Amino acid sequence: MKRIVEFMKRNYKVIIVITALSAVLWSFIPSEKKSDPEKDKLLLELLTMVLERGHYSPVAIDDAFSKKVYAKYLDNIDPTKRFFLQSDIEEFSKYETKIDDMIKNKDLTFFNLTNSRLLQRMQECRAIYDDVLDNPFDFNTNENINVDYEKLPYAKNKKELVDRWRKQLKLQALSSITDKQKLEDDKKEKDAKYAVKSFETIEKEVRESSLKSLNEYFDFIQKELTRNDWFSIYLNAIVERFDPHTFYFSPEDKEKFDMSMSGTFEGIGARLQKKNDAVEISELISGGPAWKGKELEAGDLILKVGQGKEEPIDVAGMRLDDVVKKIKGPKGTEVRLTVKKVDGTIKVISIIRAEVETEETFAKSSVVEKDGKRFGVIYLPKFYISFENKENRDAYKDVAIEIERLKAQNIDGIVMDLRDNGGGSLETVVKMVGLFIPEGPVVQVKAPGREPEILPDPDKKVQYDGPLVVMINNFSASASEIFAAAIQDYKRGIVVGSKHSYGKGTVQNVIDLNQFIRGNSYGDLGALKTTIQKFYRINGGSTQREGVLSDIIFPDRFTYLDMGERDEESALPWDKIAPAKYEPLNMNYDGIIANSKKRIASNNYFNLIDENAKWIFERKDENTFSLNLNQFKKEMALSDAKIKKFKAISDYNNKLKFNSLPNEIALFEKDSLLKQKRERWHEDLQKDLYIEETLNVIAEIRASQNGKGLPKKLSIN
Repeated sequence: MKRIVEFMKRNYKVIIVITALSAVLWSFIPSEKKSDPEKDKLLLELLTMVLERGHYSPVAIDDAFSKKVYAKYLDNIDPTKRFFLQSDIEEFSKYETKIDDMIKNKDLTFFNLTNSRLLQRMQECRAIYDDVLDNPFDFNTNENINVDYEKLPYAKNKKELVDRWRKQLKLQALSSITDKQKLEDDKKEKDAKYAVKSFETIEKEVRESSLKSLNEYFDFIQKELTRNDWFSIYLNAIVERFDPHTFYFSPEDKEKFDMSMSGTFEGIGARLQKKNDAVEISELISGGPAWKGKELEAGDLILKVGQGKEEPIDVAGMRLDDVVKKIKGPKGTEVRLTVKKVDGTIKVISIIRAEVETEETFAKSSVVEKDGKRFGVIYLPKFYISFENKENRDAYKDVAIEIERLKAQNIDGIVMDLRDNGGGSLETVVKMVGLFIPEGPVVQVKAPGREPEILPDPDKKVQYDGPLVVMINNFSASASEIFAAAIQDYKRGIVVGSKHSYGKGTVQNVIDLNQFIRGNSYGDLGALKTTIQKFYRINGGSTQREGVLSDIIFPDRFTYLDMGERDEESALPWDKIAPAKYEPLNMNYDGIIANSKKRIASNNYFNLIDENAKWIFERKDENTFSLNLNQFKKEMALSDAKIKKFKAISDYNNKLKFNSLPNEIALFEKDSLLKQKRERWHEDLQKDLYIEETLNVIAEIRASQNGKGLPKKLSIN
């Protein structure tokens, strides 16, 4: 069993289950190669058996399960109800309570029916939108559109479906037209001689733009998505009923997932995108082989791909994923790209593949001065690690290095910015907490039917013992919640941010499905990410659904909305276990927290953010819009007045100066792109009201500690 997503120290029960499954499934596999439907049947059987025997809390695959899969799957493939007709749904409905039986019998009838009908309806809809956009819209009629698609019924017939498309496209056109008219007015205001475009011209441009976008979207659907892609959607409607974090990865998705976890891949270091039937270079990754070679440029079109001395292959019209596969490859090998340059010339560029690091994935730090004190900010987007090669980047090692670099700058405190950090490796976060505490338990992990296992700080060394504040938001999840919870439970620092973090208190393992099949003749079967354990704070509480509650709550846009795990229908419940034996630091932050709350309450910008959050909450159920131009403009004018008021939030500037560390500054001369990225990050920090108040908090911690670090020993019972 392959350990990828979250560190699993020991889980004998799951290993025994997997071994047993292997023996069972080998007997089902014939030696000859089978067609895709046979592979699909195998995947159905394999996934359900692994889930029923290996998931933390398996659910019964019965009629109730079937109904939920049915609803989820249809919502996934037709979320805005613009493809299927009511007659289709009536035909599908006879399978609503039979999907459980069809899973057990490896019956693909429901999938085959819905998939073929979907592709048929999509093809029919191309003619619908093409016809709708061929004529000017009438914006003088009084009609409305309801965009609450969840409650919207399916179109009764073709006429009603055409009308639905017409209204949806008309709403999009209204929004685009009013925006374009504002731009025209702005140009006229700046230049009195500017000839403003007529309404008719703008309206025609908008329809042409919509047609182009829709054609590109449907071309992508037809040319890029295969039956395997659609079947993956069906499989995930099934496996996600177990919990929101159980997920099937197709071979391509598994490769992307591995890359996102490690932050590295082997290739040329270029991002690609589709441009009509061609593949365009959209960006060169700083430090990669293509970037170093200085021949390939953003905007170049790839015409052919050749491996070493082999004859190059024409990639015109090829799926983007297939082109990517041909360009990526083992480090040290050669790929030759025939490209059409921006100036129209054709050029063959030879590139030697190498290991590429996606720099934006990794930890980065900055120094800022405030009121005569210097503070370090470490931004960590995820708890990354490479399981394939321990020499690759590791968030724990990188943060330790950043701490040493910041200490060399004589900083007075560190801010760990974990906002939007979706998690990553459990092993990594346990070690990272250890950078800030001498010793002790960090998190508890529990498998079903077993006693909790306590994962401790692996060493007594303290990398940094000064003032610490952890920033979180609604999208800080999993490993970032473990970090924040441990710092909070030990009273090692203060947690600031959204009312609560995401609330993902479960541990996943990625299981390579190929290991179960002896003599596999079906090709790569992909992998299953499934929940095998839950983790708990050292105080015994779960972060599942509830998340980590901030010591100091910063108002944000989502304050009054239900965000995160608690909003997931299939999320596992909150619970608690006995606390681990640990002793918090003798730190009292009550006065600092109270002072921050007073500053927040009296801050006009924070009050404006709170007002904006209330407005967003009040508008969340507004789903009906007028399609009359004048009425639509009146409605938008009311919204614009509010938006204009709230624009002051985005215009905020804390006037603080953030600086890169000397090691990065030394790289800027050779790497202008890295310099631009850091300047952009610093500009964002200058517009960040939250970072300013966080610095106020850490300055008070520093003052209260009088420059002293942690106690030399942390008492553990």
